[in-house]
Amino acid sequence: MKKALFVAMGLLSSHLLLAQNEIGPEGHKLVWVLAVIVVLAIGFVVFAKPFKSSPKKGSQPLFIKRKVSVELRKDTVYYPDNLSLRIVNTGNTDLDIDKPLLVFDNFWLRRKFKLKGMGNHSFYPLYLEKGKIHTLQIDLTRFYGHDKSLKKFPKAKVILSDVNGKKLGSKSVYLRKTLFKF
Repeated sequence: MKKALFVAMGLLSSHLLLAQNEIGPEGHKLVWVLAVIVVLAIGFVVFAKPFKSSPKKGSQPLFIKRKVSVELRKDTVYYPDNLSLRIVNTGNTDLDIDKPLLVFDNFWLRRKFKLKGMGNHSFYPLYLEKGKIHTLQIDLTRFYGHDKSLKKFPKAKVILSDVNGKKLGSKSVYLRKTLFKF
């Protein structure tokens, strides 16, 4: 019994002694470490900027905004033969636009086609400078000749993405009358 009491007292006293020996950080040392970190950060920002190579047409914007305005028009109200895709780069940086994806939608079934160009000319991926406009004429009769059932699909949608796979925008139009209006 005495042995167990001595062991218990030894464990408790060592635990209490360890808790009392902890030393906290000293305030003035923390202030000096923080001041050194701030000075190094300011020095990096000030001295690293002149060594950075800048493009010929001015400096890069601080925040890169990749934004496009997508417009999809049809030549007739119902059963159009041609669609016109208009892309305007409204962001503050140039873009590399990948092949647009044309999606025919039938609410339960979707058919997807990648558009490579126009008039048997392939010009995608496309480099679009800021403020520039790109127009693409889409002939739907080529798709209808490929698959006759596409004429029954009421909706067409174009999805744009950049070459890295990030979605930039999309637009859809109704090709024929439907019972559902979304």
